[in-house]
Amino acid sequence: MPESQYRARDVSAKTQEVIAYDHDPSLPGKPLHILIPGGLVALAVLGVIIFVAYRTWFQGELDQGTGLLLIGLLAPFYVGGVFLFSYGYELYNIPRALRLTAIIVFLTVASVVIVAVLFFLFGSGRGLPESDSKKKSSGKAKVEPRNAPSSSGGSGLPNMGPLVILGGPGRTHTREVTREVVKEVPVAPRSIDCPYCGRSYVPAEQDYACPACGAATPPELIEQSEAPKDRSENK
Repeated sequence: MPESQYRARDVSAKTQEVIAYDHDPSLPGKPLHILIPGGLVALAVLGVIIFVAYRTWFQGELDQGTGLLLIGLLAPFYVGGVFLFSYGYELYNIPRALRLTAIIVFLTVASVVIVAVLFFLFGSGRGLPESDSKKKSSGKAKVEPRNAPSSSGGSGLPNMGPLVILGGPGRTHTREVTREVVKEVPVAPRSIDCPYCGRSYVPAEQDYACPACGAATPPELIEQSEAPKDRSENK
């Protein structure tokens, strides 16, 4: 059986040699009859292995033990397909076919691992490092002060200062906290009528004694004079 004159990396010349060997009726064997089916089997099985790995470690639809078991069952079929391809490609030279099979399998495993790691990193958003400006901006909280609303009459809404709430990395919310303060406006004392002589006077201005008869102002009339207007009217 003639030996191939080209190395495996000389793809164009090697392929032409295999085709010429297959079409030569004087040479034994048909290398294309095992090269093509072996290559198709290897590609199909490799696609299934990648699909199982994707559903196991990326989508999480399959248990890790189940995924490893399926990949272990499919791996011999992939290696067998690669060997059939290499056996026909090397024109039935078993040592060279085994060496080519080992190289293809090793390169395939290395490529799948590299692609899987990169896909996982970029898919999870942790593949690209953050720049220094983004890190600095994410660590500082921006506070925007507001002016307190004006108050009138007996109530107002004073500014209690901004409250900074950190909602996670890179997220900052500013909320204004206010408190309502009610102020009571004092009411001026009102005049009452003396129960003894009927004189009208303001108890607080006359030392709580009637200026006409000198009688002391009763406590209930003092309370009525100094009570708020609505309270005295209710009585």
